Amino acid sequence: MAQTQNDALNVLGQPLEDCGYDPKTGFYRDGCCNVGPDDLGVHAVCVVVTDDFLEFSRQSGNDLSTPRPEFGFPGLRDGDAWCLCAGRWTEAYDAGKAPRVRLRATHQAALLHCDLDALKQHSVDLS
Repeated sequence: MAQTQNDALNVLGQPLEDCGYDPKTGFYRDGCCNVGPDDLGVHAVCVVVTDDFLEFSRQSGNDLSTPRPEFGFPGLRDGDAWCLCAGRWTEAYDAGKAPRVRLRATHQAALLHCDLDALKQHSVDLS
């Protein structure tokens, strides 16, 4: 069972905020980066994708820009908010291609795979 947004916390220890609805994101397609036992990829990091990151992801074997209507996936474009697998974010970070992060919408489960300071360095919601 997924942890609901009402009881989920973000990486800052605060209530989890929505990530995105256009396109609707999240492993459970609820607009939030909720996680649960069936989310083996830990889709916990709310990112704002860039063309650079999308190309990195495509070259790494995960094409996020091509629509896949059979899976209800519209394909992502530069500027879209998306719940990304925590491990993929760390891979992109290590390669210097990490997208920006919305910390308030990033589930605390991301901290099992991502360094909080690295996430903060890429934050769009900390000044």
